[in-house]
Amino acid sequence: MEKDSQNRQIKLEKNYVNWLKELKSKIQNVQLKAAVSVNKELLLFYWSLGEEIIIRQENSKWGEGFIKQLSRDLSSFFPDMRGFSEANLHYIRRWFLFYNGEITNSGTSCARISQKIISLLIQIPWGHNRVIITKCKTTKEALFYVKNTIKHNWSRSVLEHQIESGLWQREGAAITNFSETLPRNQSDLAKEVLKDPYIFDFLSLSKEHNERDLELGLIKHITSFLLELGAGFAFIGRQFQLQVGERNFFIDLLFYHAILHCYVVIELKTGEFEPEYAGKLNFYLKAVDEHLKSDGDEATIGILLCKNKDKLVAEYSLSDIHKPIGVSEYQLTQSLPESLKTILPSIEDLETEFTEDLIT
Repeated sequence: MEKDSQNRQIKLEKNYVNWLKELKSKIQNVQLKAAVSVNKELLLFYWSLGEEIIIRQENSKWGEGFIKQLSRDLSSFFPDMRGFSEANLHYIRRWFLFYNGEITNSGTSCARISQKIISLLIQIPWGHNRVIITKCKTTKEALFYVKNTIKHNWSRSVLEHQIESGLWQREGAAITNFSETLPRNQSDLAKEVLKDPYIFDFLSLSKEHNERDLELGLIKHITSFLLELGAGFAFIGRQFQLQVGERNFFIDLLFYHAILHCYVVIELKTGEFEPEYAGKLNFYLKAVDEHLKSDGDEATIGILLCKNKDKLVAEYSLSDIHKPIGVSEYQLTQSLPESLKTILPSIEDLETEFTEDLIT
């Protein structure tokens, strides 16, 4: 009864009524522009709405029922628009706060973000933005996924997979000798391509699996494997044969990278990294450069995928190798971070799962 009385008081308050009229006008203008640029116009409106909600909450005494009442009123005025649920209004508020920090009493944010960042946020759908602010802890991490979503045109499910697999923490984390063996521009780009560890949670292998089991599993699930490797990899073959002198040698997995413009040799090891692995891979890279590389190709890159590695041993092993090699670990299953193990989904998150997004 007390909350109903509070909600009625909000509806009758002059400031609220006037502001509601302004919102109605803004929404109608958004609808008129929707045919030209639905996503950008809507997200710009969401951004300003998030800011206004926070400022109104700071400078008025509308109480806890404010957002619920606002949801009812906007949904009543615009029944064909599905973005005004109470849960979505909370997300809109959260979205603005996530990138700006808390709001001061004067109604201005403590750390106003640049228009450049806002221009990035409105290039991806609202559902993607919501996933990012829900699953990322910092704006730096969030913007990493925003930029990559734009760059690679990720679907929402792919975006969720990349965040949950910790791509931000893993990208560029492999031990390499690229700085010493590649030109700077190529070296920087190649470092970004490699991850550590690689997550092969799509495989079902026993603890006693061998290299052939791992190799066949990756080929069987080549789509998932390519997704984990990242953009630009094109699969050429497994056990790829190269003849050197009178002997035949077989590369575990051979790829071509369309962005780096080079061949990529991947060797699989189901145990701990050993120094001799780098020497053998160096030999394979020399052979590929001699037999497959054309004038337009950059130097062939090697990736050693091991079950585990000693960082210092790997660094020592690569220090005097003249071909570009990276060493990474792989994981077959991924455990939840400690911070998430005891946390259940919030009511807001559960409600959102059953609410269609305005834009997909």
